[in-house]
Amino acid sequence: MAATKKAGNTRKQAEKTVQETGGVNVQPLQFDVRIQSIKPGDSIKGTASVNINGAFAVRGIKIIEGSSGLFVSMPSYKAGNEYKDICFPITAECRKQLNNAVLGAYEQALAQGQHTVAKHHDMQQSAPEGQAVEMTGM
Repeated sequence: MAATKKAGNTRKQAEKTVQETGGVNVQPLQFDVRIQSIKPGDSIKGTASVNINGAFAVRGIKIIEGSSGLFVSMPSYKAGNEYKDICFPITAECRKQLNNAVLGAYEQALAQGQHTVAKHHDMQQSAPEGQAVEMTGM
């Protein structure tokens, strides 16, 4: 009985908070983005997974090169002649935050990859002929 009453109180508190904020969740969103693959030569530049507030994960997000630059494409399925997103941000602000987080992680992954390639190239150049080169950080 006590657990039921406690759950009822928690729900009432949540409903009160939603009413006070005009039905908008005011908790700041935290996006933990992991870039799964990078393919600079393809139109689909990479894929990512996003963990939102440590509570909800989205896999299969695509980073695509469009006519006006990079954009984020949510996981989707084909219905007839069109594609429909399986999950998606509801508000413009959430979409903006998600896009910025995914594209920022992608740019960072690209920069780290270029740094790793440059470091590898520098190590190869400085090694004496025929000597093994230790590869760290790869």
